[in-house]
Amino acid sequence: QVQLVESGGGLVQAGGSLRLSCAASGSIFTIVSMGWYRQTPGKQRELVASITRGGSTNYADSVKGRFTISRDNAKNTMYLQMNSLKPEDTAVYYCNIFPAWDRYWGQGTQVTVSS
Repeated sequence: QVQLVESGGGLVQAGGSLRLSCAASGSIFTIVSMGWYRQTPGKQRELVASITRGGSTNYADSVKGRFTISRDNAKNTMYLQMNSLKPEDTAVYYCNIFPAWDRYWGQGTQVTVSS
């Protein structure tokens, strides 16, 4: 059984940085692509960034040049380094495999960016 646990969220001022972590249990982590997603109230969850098991990455246009996704397969952990944060980045951030499976959504971690 796979469990994904997000951490690292918090309150930060605009222009600041945060680093999110996603710890995965189970053997699936090393053989699949992973993604970071985010959701704000009243909106659909959106893909922020994805990374293949080999490390190839892809980003939403809104975060290109500011966010960096990475993974450590030895530690079964994925990261999202978020720099130059904007108020519009405020959301609950989730990790999941890519494409996402409903069974793997966790609680997420709240990121709040104040102006």
